[in-house]
Amino acid sequence: MQTCTMQGRFDIAAGSVTGRDHVLAGRNNQDAYHWACLPHAVMAVVCDGCGSGKHSEVGAKIGARLMIAAMSCAMQGPAHAFWYRVRQDVLAQLRCLAEQLGGDFPSTVQDYLLFTIVGALVTPWRSFCFSLGDGVMVVNGDQIPLGPFPDNAPPYLAYALLDAHNGRPSALSQEFQMQRVLPTTAVQSIVLGTDGLETFLQAATRPIPGKRTTVGPLQQFWQEERYFTNPDAVRRTLALVNREVIQPNWEAQRLDRQGGLLPDDTTLVVIRRRPDPREEASGARLCQR
Repeated sequence: MQTCTMQGRFDIAAGSVTGRDHVLAGRNNQDAYHWACLPHAVMAVVCDGCGSGKHSEVGAKIGARLMIAAMSCAMQGPAHAFWYRVRQDVLAQLRCLAEQLGGDFPSTVQDYLLFTIVGALVTPWRSFCFSLGDGVMVVNGDQIPLGPFPDNAPPYLAYALLDAHNGRPSALSQEFQMQRVLPTTAVQSIVLGTDGLETFLQAATRPIPGKRTTVGPLQQFWQEERYFTNPDAVRRTLALVNREVIQPNWEAQRLDRQGGLLPDDTTLVVIRRRPDPREEASGARLCQR
Protein backbone atom coordinates (compact mmCIF):
# COMPACT_ATOMS: atom_id res chain seq x y z
CA MET A 1 0.00 0.00 0.00
CA GLN A 2 1.09 3.56 -0.66
CA THR A 3 -0.63 6.75 0.46
CA CYS A 4 -0.69 9.26 -2.35
CA THR A 5 1.05 12.59 -1.85
CA MET A 6 -1.84 14.33 -3.65
CA GLN A 7 -2.91 15.78 -0.30
CA GLY A 8 -3.07 12.23 1.07
CA ARG A 9 -6.41 11.67 -0.60
CA PHE A 10 -5.89 8.24 -2.18
CA ASP A 11 -4.48 4.84 -1.22
CA ILE A 12 -3.20 2.19 -3.63
CA ALA A 13 -2.82 -1.57 -3.22
CA ALA A 14 -1.90 -4.20 -5.78
CA GLY A 15 -1.00 -7.83 -6.30
CA SER A 16 -0.46 -10.50 -8.94
CA VAL A 17 -0.33 -14.30 -9.14
CA THR A 18 0.62 -16.74 -11.88
CA GLY A 19 -2.37 -18.57 -13.32
CA ARG A 20 -2.92 -22.26 -12.58
CA ASP A 21 -2.53 -23.22 -16.25
CA HIS A 22 0.70 -21.27 -16.54
CA VAL A 23 2.11 -22.98 -13.45
CA LEU A 24 1.27 -26.42 -14.87
CA ALA A 25 2.87 -25.47 -18.19
CA GLY A 26 5.99 -24.08 -16.51
CA ARG A 27 5.38 -20.57 -17.88
CA ASN A 28 6.07 -17.24 -16.25
CA ASN A 29 3.48 -14.75 -15.06
CA GLN A 30 2.84 -12.60 -18.15
CA ASP A 31 1.08 -9.83 -16.19
CA ALA A 32 2.63 -6.70 -14.74
CA TYR A 33 1.57 -3.57 -12.89
CA HIS A 34 3.11 -0.27 -11.90
CA TRP A 35 1.96 2.96 -10.29
CA ALA A 36 3.17 6.36 -9.17
CA CYS A 37 1.90 8.87 -6.62
CA LEU A 38 3.03 12.38 -7.53
CA PRO A 39 2.21 15.72 -5.88
CA HIS A 40 -0.46 16.41 -8.50
CA ALA A 41 -1.48 13.00 -9.80
CA VAL A 42 -2.06 9.33 -9.05
CA MET A 43 -1.44 6.97 -11.96
CA ALA A 44 -1.51 3.20 -12.32
CA VAL A 45 -1.54 0.58 -15.08
CA VAL A 46 -1.81 -3.17 -15.43
CA CYS A 47 -0.45 -4.91 -18.52
CA ASP A 48 -1.04 -8.42 -19.84
CA GLY A 49 1.42 -9.96 -22.28
CA CYS A 50 0.06 -11.64 -25.40
CA GLY A 51 -0.50 -15.33 -24.65
CA SER A 52 1.01 -16.46 -27.95
CA GLY A 53 4.16 -14.36 -27.52
CA LYS A 54 7.22 -16.40 -26.58
CA HIS A 55 8.46 -13.84 -24.06
CA SER A 56 5.58 -11.37 -23.75
CA GLU A 57 6.09 -11.01 -20.00
CA VAL A 58 9.12 -8.90 -20.95
CA GLY A 59 7.01 -6.36 -22.82
CA ALA A 60 4.32 -6.31 -20.12
CA LYS A 61 6.79 -5.53 -17.33
CA ILE A 62 8.72 -2.96 -19.33
CA GLY A 63 5.55 -1.49 -20.83
CA ALA A 64 3.97 -0.90 -17.42
CA ARG A 65 6.98 1.11 -16.32
CA LEU A 66 7.24 2.97 -19.62
CA MET A 67 3.58 3.98 -19.37
CA ILE A 68 4.00 5.46 -15.89
CA ALA A 69 7.21 7.24 -16.90
CA ALA A 70 5.58 8.65 -20.04
CA MET A 71 2.51 9.88 -18.15
CA SER A 72 4.70 11.46 -15.47
CA CYS A 73 6.70 13.28 -18.13
CA ALA A 74 3.63 14.36 -20.11
CA MET A 75 2.20 16.00 -16.98
CA GLN A 76 4.74 18.76 -17.57
CA GLY A 77 3.40 19.56 -21.04
CA PRO A 78 0.16 20.95 -22.50
CA ALA A 79 -3.01 19.11 -21.51
CA HIS A 80 -4.40 18.93 -25.05
CA ALA A 81 -1.42 16.85 -26.23
CA PHE A 82 -1.15 14.63 -23.14
CA TRP A 83 -2.33 11.28 -24.51
CA TYR A 84 -0.62 11.80 -27.86
CA ARG A 85 2.69 12.44 -26.09
CA VAL A 86 2.26 9.39 -23.85
CA ARG A 87 1.57 7.14 -26.81
CA GLN A 88 4.43 8.46 -28.92
CA ASP A 89 6.88 8.33 -26.02
CA VAL A 90 6.09 4.70 -25.20
CA LEU A 91 6.19 3.67 -28.86
CA ALA A 92 9.56 5.36 -29.33
CA GLN A 93 10.98 3.51 -26.32
CA LEU A 94 9.56 0.20 -27.54
CA ARG A 95 10.98 0.77 -31.03
CA CYS A 96 14.45 1.41 -29.58
CA LEU A 97 14.16 -1.69 -27.43
CA ALA A 98 13.14 -3.87 -30.39
CA GLU A 99 16.05 -2.57 -32.45
CA GLN A 100 18.52 -3.18 -29.61
CA LEU A 101 17.26 -6.73 -29.13
CA GLY A 102 18.15 -7.39 -32.75
CA GLY A 103 16.94 -10.13 -35.05
CA ASP A 104 13.99 -9.85 -37.40
CA PHE A 105 12.13 -6.70 -36.29
CA PRO A 106 8.53 -8.00 -36.70
CA SER A 107 9.38 -11.27 -34.96
CA THR A 108 11.03 -9.45 -32.08
CA VAL A 109 7.98 -7.23 -31.60
CA GLN A 110 5.62 -10.22 -31.72
CA ASP A 111 7.73 -12.32 -29.37
CA TYR A 112 8.48 -9.66 -26.75
CA LEU A 113 6.42 -6.49 -26.97
CA LEU A 114 2.72 -7.28 -27.35
CA PHE A 115 0.73 -6.40 -24.23
CA THR A 116 -2.63 -4.92 -23.24
CA ILE A 117 -2.98 -1.82 -21.07
CA VAL A 118 -5.65 -0.92 -18.50
CA GLY A 119 -4.92 2.28 -16.60
CA ALA A 120 -6.08 5.26 -14.61
CA LEU A 121 -4.89 8.83 -14.13
CA VAL A 122 -6.29 10.78 -11.19
CA THR A 123 -5.56 14.52 -11.05
CA PRO A 124 -6.89 17.05 -8.54
CA TRP A 125 -9.72 17.99 -10.91
CA ARG A 126 -10.42 15.20 -13.39
CA SER A 127 -9.82 11.47 -13.52
CA PHE A 128 -9.30 9.33 -16.63
CA CYS A 129 -9.80 5.57 -16.92
CA PHE A 130 -8.39 4.20 -20.18
CA SER A 131 -7.52 0.96 -21.89
CA LEU A 132 -5.93 -0.55 -24.96
CA GLY A 133 -7.04 -4.16 -25.21
CA ASP A 134 -8.98 -6.33 -22.80
CA GLY A 135 -8.98 -6.61 -19.03
CA VAL A 136 -11.15 -5.57 -16.10
CA MET A 137 -12.08 -2.05 -15.03
CA VAL A 138 -14.41 -1.22 -12.14
CA VAL A 139 -15.12 2.40 -11.25
CA ASN A 140 -17.08 3.16 -8.07
CA GLY A 141 -18.30 -0.43 -8.07
CA ASP A 142 -19.53 -0.41 -11.69
CA GLN A 143 -17.75 -2.77 -14.08
CA ILE A 144 -16.94 -1.33 -17.50
CA PRO A 145 -16.83 -3.87 -20.37
CA LEU A 146 -13.46 -4.06 -22.14
CA GLY A 147 -14.01 -6.25 -25.19
CA PRO A 148 -14.58 -8.93 -26.23
CA PHE A 149 -12.62 -8.56 -29.45
CA PRO A 150 -13.04 -10.50 -32.70
CA ASP A 151 -11.31 -13.90 -32.66
CA ASN A 152 -10.28 -13.21 -29.06
CA ALA A 153 -7.49 -11.02 -30.46
CA PRO A 154 -7.25 -7.71 -28.56
CA PRO A 155 -5.34 -4.80 -30.07
CA TYR A 156 -1.82 -4.09 -28.81
CA LEU A 157 0.02 -0.79 -28.79
CA ALA A 158 3.09 -2.36 -30.42
CA TYR A 159 1.04 -3.26 -33.50
CA ALA A 160 1.72 0.37 -34.47
CA LEU A 161 5.42 -0.53 -34.73
CA LEU A 162 4.60 -3.32 -37.17
CA ASP A 163 2.37 -1.01 -39.22
CA ALA A 164 5.14 1.61 -39.38
CA HIS A 165 7.65 -1.06 -40.35
CA ASN A 166 5.38 -2.10 -43.22
CA GLY A 167 4.61 1.48 -44.27
CA ARG A 168 0.97 1.40 -43.11
CA PRO A 169 -0.85 3.95 -40.93
CA SER A 170 -1.68 2.70 -37.46
CA ALA A 171 -5.26 1.66 -36.78
CA LEU A 172 -7.64 3.52 -34.47
CA SER A 173 -7.79 0.38 -32.32
CA GLN A 174 -4.18 1.08 -31.33
CA GLU A 175 -5.15 4.34 -29.65
CA PHE A 176 -5.94 4.64 -25.95
CA GLN A 177 -9.67 4.27 -25.38
CA MET A 178 -11.11 6.61 -22.73
CA GLN A 179 -13.59 4.45 -20.81
CA ARG A 180 -14.48 7.01 -18.15
CA VAL A 181 -13.68 10.68 -17.62
CA LEU A 182 -15.16 12.04 -14.40
CA PRO A 183 -14.59 14.71 -11.76
CA THR A 184 -12.08 13.53 -9.20
CA THR A 185 -14.52 14.51 -6.45
CA ALA A 186 -16.73 11.67 -7.75
CA VAL A 187 -14.00 9.01 -7.55
CA GLN A 188 -14.40 6.62 -4.63
CA SER A 189 -12.64 3.54 -5.99
CA ILE A 190 -11.02 2.29 -9.19
CA VAL A 191 -9.98 -1.30 -9.85
CA LEU A 192 -7.71 -2.11 -12.79
CA GLY A 193 -7.24 -5.76 -13.64
CA THR A 194 -5.99 -8.12 -16.31
CA ASP A 195 -8.52 -10.45 -17.92
CA GLY A 196 -7.66 -13.15 -15.37
CA LEU A 197 -9.57 -11.12 -12.80
CA GLU A 198 -12.80 -12.08 -14.60
CA THR A 199 -12.41 -15.61 -13.22
CA PHE A 200 -12.02 -14.19 -9.70
CA LEU A 201 -15.31 -12.34 -10.15
CA GLN A 202 -17.03 -15.53 -11.30
CA ALA A 203 -15.67 -17.47 -8.31
CA ALA A 204 -16.99 -15.07 -5.67
CA THR A 205 -19.39 -17.59 -4.10
CA ARG A 206 -17.11 -20.62 -4.40
CA PRO A 207 -15.16 -21.92 -1.40
CA ILE A 208 -11.47 -21.09 -1.24
CA PRO A 209 -9.52 -24.33 -1.85
CA GLY A 210 -9.17 -26.16 1.44
CA LYS A 211 -11.43 -23.74 3.34
CA ARG A 212 -15.10 -23.26 4.10
CA THR A 213 -15.00 -19.51 3.51
CA THR A 214 -15.83 -18.25 0.04
CA VAL A 215 -13.65 -16.20 -2.29
CA GLY A 216 -15.81 -13.15 -1.69
CA PRO A 217 -16.78 -10.19 -3.87
CA LEU A 218 -14.40 -7.80 -5.58
CA GLN A 219 -15.39 -4.90 -3.31
CA GLN A 220 -13.37 -6.47 -0.50
CA PHE A 221 -10.30 -4.97 -2.14
CA TRP A 222 -11.40 -1.39 -1.61
CA GLN A 223 -13.56 -1.85 1.48
CA GLU A 224 -11.30 -3.88 3.77
CA GLU A 225 -8.53 -1.97 5.51
CA ARG A 226 -6.14 -4.93 5.58
CA TYR A 227 -5.39 -4.47 1.90
CA PHE A 228 -4.01 -1.01 2.64
CA THR A 229 -2.09 -1.82 5.81
CA ASN A 230 -0.32 -4.95 4.53
CA PRO A 231 1.52 -4.42 1.22
CA ASP A 232 1.32 -8.15 0.45
CA ALA A 233 -2.37 -8.62 1.29
CA VAL A 234 -3.72 -8.48 -2.28
CA ARG A 235 -1.21 -11.03 -3.54
CA ARG A 236 -1.87 -13.25 -0.53
CA THR A 237 -5.60 -13.33 -1.22
CA LEU A 238 -5.06 -14.15 -4.89
CA ALA A 239 -2.52 -16.85 -3.98
CA LEU A 240 -4.91 -18.38 -1.43
CA VAL A 241 -7.67 -18.55 -4.04
CA ASN A 242 -5.27 -20.14 -6.50
CA ARG A 243 -3.49 -22.67 -4.30
CA GLU A 244 -3.68 -26.40 -4.87
CA VAL A 245 -4.91 -28.42 -1.90
CA ILE A 246 -4.61 -32.17 -1.32
CA GLN A 247 -6.84 -33.54 1.42
CA PRO A 248 -7.52 -37.10 2.64
CA ASN A 249 -10.95 -38.58 1.89
CA TRP A 250 -11.20 -41.12 4.70
CA GLU A 251 -14.51 -42.58 3.56
CA ALA A 252 -13.23 -43.31 0.04
CA GLN A 253 -9.69 -44.02 1.30
CA ARG A 254 -8.04 -41.72 -1.19
CA LEU A 255 -6.43 -38.33 -1.50
CA ASP A 256 -8.57 -35.66 -3.18
CA ARG A 257 -6.83 -32.91 -5.09
CA GLN A 258 -8.43 -29.48 -5.48
CA GLY A 259 -6.81 -27.11 -7.95
CA GLY A 260 -6.62 -23.33 -7.80
CA LEU A 261 -9.56 -21.29 -9.07
CA LEU A 262 -7.59 -18.88 -11.31
CA PRO A 263 -6.46 -20.60 -14.54
CA ASP A 264 -5.00 -17.40 -16.04
CA ASP A 265 -2.50 -14.93 -14.57
CA THR A 266 -4.47 -12.55 -12.36
CA THR A 267 -3.39 -9.02 -11.48
CA LEU A 268 -5.15 -6.03 -9.99
CA VAL A 269 -4.45 -2.52 -8.77
CA VAL A 270 -7.02 -0.81 -6.56
CA ILE A 271 -7.14 2.94 -5.99
CA ARG A 272 -9.49 4.18 -3.30
CA ARG A 273 -10.30 7.51 -1.77
CA ARG A 274 -8.69 7.59 1.63
CA PRO A 275 -11.26 7.58 4.45
CA ASP A 276 -11.66 11.03 5.97
CA PRO A 277 -11.05 10.80 9.75
CA ARG A 278 -13.39 13.74 10.28
CA GLU A 279 -16.23 11.94 8.49
CA GLU A 280 -15.54 8.73 10.43
CA ALA A 281 -15.56 10.62 13.71
CA SER A 282 -18.81 12.36 12.76
CA GLY A 283 -20.38 9.00 11.84
CA ALA A 284 -19.26 7.51 15.16
CA ARG A 285 -20.87 10.39 17.09
CA LEU A 286 -24.15 9.90 15.21
CA CYS A 287 -24.14 6.18 16.06
CA GLN A 288 -23.66 6.98 19.74
CA ARG A 289 -26.75 9.18 19.91
